[in-house]
Amino acid sequence: MSSADHLPHPALTLLPNDGAAPQLLFLLFHGVGGNGAQMQPLAEALRAQYPQAAVLSVDAPDAFDGIPGGGSGYQWFSVRGVDDLNRVERVAAALPRFIAWVRGFGAQYGLGWERVALGGFSQGGIMALEAVQAEPQLAGRVMAFGARHASLPQQAPQDVSVHLLHGKADAVMPYQYAVESAQTLVQLGGDVTADVLPGVGHELHPQLVDKAMEQLRSFVPARLWREAMLAAAEQDKKPS
Repeated sequence: MSSADHLPHPALTLLPNDGAAPQLLFLLFHGVGGNGAQMQPLAEALRAQYPQAAVLSVDAPDAFDGIPGGGSGYQWFSVRGVDDLNRVERVAAALPRFIAWVRGFGAQYGLGWERVALGGFSQGGIMALEAVQAEPQLAGRVMAFGARHASLPQQAPQDVSVHLLHGKADAVMPYQYAVESAQTLVQLGGDVTADVLPGVGHELHPQLVDKAMEQLRSFVPARLWREAMLAAAEQDKKPS
């Protein structure tokens, strides 16, 4: 049985129009109580900017067990009675399956980890951030919207560009979490950007999506700078 046999059927799939094999893979992860279809605004923006990419959004594996009337969707981990201590434990318990899905979709499209990017909102963003902390060479970029680390990193994920995007009016996940994460990653030598936009709450707001597209276009990962510098040094060694 192949790893693809264990993968969920995506709630949303966007592939290159010309039928060509995708050159990039964006995997999107929704917030607690939501579903994969709710990531469509981000998926469409990515598709417009990267027409040769595959963009997939999946439902979390478990039914939402939160407050009555709080949603009929899915969750990556339970938020019943959640606090700073048990959040870490719950995320850790959910990570193996999450990481296996990321690996499995990358293998399905024949793309190495450098060509895989994760985009998550709220709880989905927590999972994406913690996944690259826990698993080396899982993805080259993470876009985390209205999210946080379960606990502040002790080391920066190697060769991963982290883009934190948050609304300053977010009353569910206060923006200070994104600021703390960014400051910590910078101190640890990580590749990170952090954008906090005024007047935006806890939502996948179009302004946050636009800012994410700008960061993807303009931010050059340190890994690519190193490769360019090495190539230039090798060129300099060649006789003229």
